[in-house]
Amino acid sequence: MTDQSSPLAASRRDLIIDALARTGSVRISQLQEELGVTPVTLRRDLKLLEQQGLLVRVHGGAIPPAGGMPARSNATAAATIGVLVPSLDFYWPMIVRSIETAAASRGMSVLLRGTSYELQDERPALRRMLEQTDLAGLIVALNTDTEFAPDVVDWLVASGVPFVLAERDAVRRPDGEPVESVTTDHALGAVLAARHLAQLGHRKVGLLISRNSPTSRKVIAGWTAACRELGLTPAEHVERVLPDRGDPGFSKTVHGVLDAVLKAGVTALLVHSDREAMAIVDLALARGLSVPEDLSVIAYDDEVAELFTPALTAVAPQRGDIGRTALDLLLARIADPDRATHRVVVSPALHVRDSTARPA
Repeated sequence: MTDQSSPLAASRRDLIIDALARTGSVRISQLQEELGVTPVTLRRDLKLLEQQGLLVRVHGGAIPPAGGMPARSNATAAATIGVLVPSLDFYWPMIVRSIETAAASRGMSVLLRGTSYELQDERPALRRMLEQTDLAGLIVALNTDTEFAPDVVDWLVASGVPFVLAERDAVRRPDGEPVESVTTDHALGAVLAARHLAQLGHRKVGLLISRNSPTSRKVIAGWTAACRELGLTPAEHVERVLPDRGDPGFSKTVHGVLDAVLKAGVTALLVHSDREAMAIVDLALARGLSVPEDLSVIAYDDEVAELFTPALTAVAPQRGDIGRTALDLLLARIADPDRATHRVVVSPALHVRDSTARPA
């Protein structure tokens, strides 16, 4: 049975009042779906809130009291959410802004910290965040490629602070039970790109990725499966992992890729991410190639792809939805710590622009 006097039960009731203030009425069936608790628990919540003069119960739900919604002290609204991401530029700003906007609409604040993709262990940063502020919960994008990643997950579980992983999948030890997460279906993003190229008539295609990461591995998996299904000459792919754009050997590597592209008769590329795609187009144009007439290019991420000339066709992860969903999951977990683990997968979109066309 849920403890109706606990802080988490109070937070759940705050969410009910927030929903009532926004929509003018609430239904138990709606609240059950949003908060993931039983109708019996919700009826107790509504009864207690009615006794406090915060609502009036009706059949199947509740409405505001006759005098309107009273001013109240809201424990959840005063809460602070901790957000730890591996970078404060490139992919993450839109996710962070969506979390901050959604939190502000609920009267909550965000404690933001950025680390780096090279960080091996996030526990010291997380520990400092918890020591600095009494956090209601955490949204974390940890580095799942290090030997310390399982220890970080174990530490988060042991901390007792509700948390959600953003754009990361992980399990807890020793039983391998997944933890709460919201991720982009990056494999689907690669499938959308491959289908677009196939529909245009391309048959020889290539994939370039900027780093070996959880995202790139999903892109590779989706791309490989789609190319096999669509008959996009899997034996003749050009597939490369590019060095960092700041690496002195970057331009030389890209020229080598373009040599391989021309030799293999490849007419289209999917490139992760935008900045690498723009660099490749620049070097292709400098060699006298035409984009998209000689070479179609799709960027993966769609952060700045539209601003380039030609505007790049791009796979766009829905980063705003990732941030908002992460916060919604966290608040639902705070409201009901015993609910089933939710793992939400958000589909990306393909934005077709000027850098893709039928092969010459």
